[in-house]
Amino acid sequence: MNETTIIVHKKVKMKKPVLVEGLPGIGLVGKLAVDHLVKEKKALKVATLYSPHFPHQVIMRKSGVLRMIRLKFYHLPGPKNDLLLLAGDVQPVTSEAQYEVNGKVLDYFAKHGGREVVTLGGYGTGKRAEFPKVFGAATHKKDIPTYSKHGVVFGETRGSIVGAAGLLLGLGRLRHMHGVCLMGETHGGYVDPKSAIQVIDCLGKMVGMKFDTAALAKKAAMGEKFIKKMEAKAAQAATGEVSKPTGSDELTYIR
Repeated sequence: MNETTIIVHKKVKMKKPVLVEGLPGIGLVGKLAVDHLVKEKKALKVATLYSPHFPHQVIMRKSGVLRMIRLKFYHLPGPKNDLLLLAGDVQPVTSEAQYEVNGKVLDYFAKHGGREVVTLGGYGTGKRAEFPKVFGAATHKKDIPTYSKHGVVFGETRGSIVGAAGLLLGLGRLRHMHGVCLMGETHGGYVDPKSAIQVIDCLGKMVGMKFDTAALAKKAAMGEKFIKKMEAKAAQAATGEVSKPTGSDELTYIR
């Protein structure tokens, strides 16, 4: 393989499709969100993308069978717009690779008549938020009021959007596509399902769909418990106190 390749598994007709990207990034917010939608809605896998720009390794599964690193496209029908969900293991590792792979993604999306792109990710603040906001950055100023009415906050973020979450929008705009990046407020130092829930909620309002996030809420509660326990241990270490083992109640890292 010497170039990025998309293998189509199912040919489907899509109704005004919206591309929704959720690849690994800050807090894994986008990945958690899209992976959850795929599982919760039993979305149909329609295509797989392989690329020599991905890390030179394969993944070993519990079954003992290995597989290539990949990105996957899933089709999810909706009342107003169908969703083309983009999930995957990794992002391309160089700038040139990012442009090439994201260009291929947009090529596939355009073949289905797609005009709107929504990318999902995290916005790291270094702080834990009790009620994470969902920040937005849009391709066109005129679209901001539409996204704002669904709870997306504009004008409070600065800096750049790295990787697929940014390039799919930037390259998409060059193709006369519209879109927005939904960034869940997150600490940035750990996996954040609570932020992913807020991003999913905004996305659902935008596309007129309801998503059950109970499974993510359970992960968020377990994660909060783990973080508080680690903070307590750190405080004890700072004061020279020693905590007693909790036996079967001891928590392990949850991803």
